[in-house]
Amino acid sequence: MTDFSYSVIIPVFNEAAVLQTFFERLCSVSGTISGQGEFIFVNDGSSDESLALVKKFRETDKRVKIVSFSRNFGHQMAITAGLDFATGDSVVIIDADLQDPPELIPKLIEKWQEGFSVVYAERSARLGESFFKRASARIFYRVLRWLTKYPIPENVGDFRIMDKSVVETLRNIREQHRYMRGLVSWVGFQQGGVSYVRDPRYAGETKYPFKKMVKFALDGVTSFSTVPLRMAISLGFFIVMICLAVAIYALGARFIFHVTIQGWTSLILVVVFMGGVQLIVLGVLGEYIGRIYEEVKGRPLYIAEEKIGFDD
Repeated sequence: MTDFSYSVIIPVFNEAAVLQTFFERLCSVSGTISGQGEFIFVNDGSSDESLALVKKFRETDKRVKIVSFSRNFGHQMAITAGLDFATGDSVVIIDADLQDPPELIPKLIEKWQEGFSVVYAERSARLGESFFKRASARIFYRVLRWLTKYPIPENVGDFRIMDKSVVETLRNIREQHRYMRGLVSWVGFQQGGVSYVRDPRYAGETKYPFKKMVKFALDGVTSFSTVPLRMAISLGFFIVMICLAVAIYALGARFIFHVTIQGWTSLILVVVFMGGVQLIVLGVLGEYIGRIYEEVKGRPLYIAEEKIGFDD
């Protein structure tokens, strides 16, 4: 297929140190693709020179289009905005940090042309990442796969290509706490993968420190599974059965064997344990209720302060 168009969505947050190299490599790759392309840079409230650099790209290359947020709304919202503005027959999502190589895009397009609606880039190796990050990612994906009934691939990020039919479906999903790779799995369609080696970050610092990774994991679990709620109920029943058994034992010892059970220490331990369980259960309930609260307010997912190149 030669008569097709494609959009490349690039979320940007304080990536001034790498943007020039990324854009040069992207332009080089686009020269090998026969279709007509557009490059949608989504500035997620950057505080460095990222927006100025992207505007400079626009001066020399009219394929560059820009959506600039009024503040930092987060990586998943930046992807969402890119999907809202993309016009291509296929849409590629790629970060600007060069951990995901633009040179893989032709392979993604080739597999999409074979008939796949979604083609995700699957990491066969993750260079430059700590053992803790690799191990925690592996554990998270396995736990998520166990908790949900949707086949979310392991070792897969947001780097992928999607058919416009998938993009149009995703546009109709406007939930606040977004886990895009989970949503892409949820919508279905025929999906396949292309293996690659993920490079170390070219420059700058990671935009996903431990705190953000924990929040991202919570979004993934609570958006696609109610298993934690059912586990809280099961834990409650389990504790009730233990307490019932202890009560029967205590009553039997007192009235049948006339033995008074001694020990304030054990009593305090039981009270503390029960209090801890209750707080955990309340925390799980609070997490879900808090997300319901965010949804019912109906606020926009993002605010675009500036849009450049979409009226051409």
